[in-house]
Amino acid sequence: MLMRTDPFRELDRLAQHLMGPGTWSRPSTMPMDAYRDGDQYVIAFDLPGIDPDALDIDVERNMLTVKAERRPLPRSESAQTELAERPLGAFSRQLVLADTLDTERISADYEAGVLTLRIPIAERAKPRKISVRGTGERKVLDS
Repeated sequence: MLMRTDPFRELDRLAQHLMGPGTWSRPSTMPMDAYRDGDQYVIAFDLPGIDPDALDIDVERNMLTVKAERRPLPRSESAQTELAERPLGAFSRQLVLADTLDTERISADYEAGVLTLRIPIAERAKPRKISVRGTGERKVLDS
């Protein structure tokens, strides 16, 4: 139900990794998984070390936008950095959602560094049976 719009995502991810931390004007992407589970779509974003207050989730029409920011941990003035591999800065991801998803009922949970969005399938998109009524009479066509 998600429509992929960026065929060069892996190339962009590699370039952003080499360019350093993301900024609000040029955010880094965040890894994600998306799958259907019954009557809903589930999207899970890896965002370890992000404060839940630093998450921003918007949906406008069928465009879902997730933004987050990871700031450096507070350190004493005498601390000297020996190694810094954890990415810092701004992260963002935009997804075009299919019309068959109910964007009015999206739920979000954040646990153990994973942001999980659950998007129900819209009622109009679910399979349904169409009943056929018979009139009990046969109509004869004139020729």
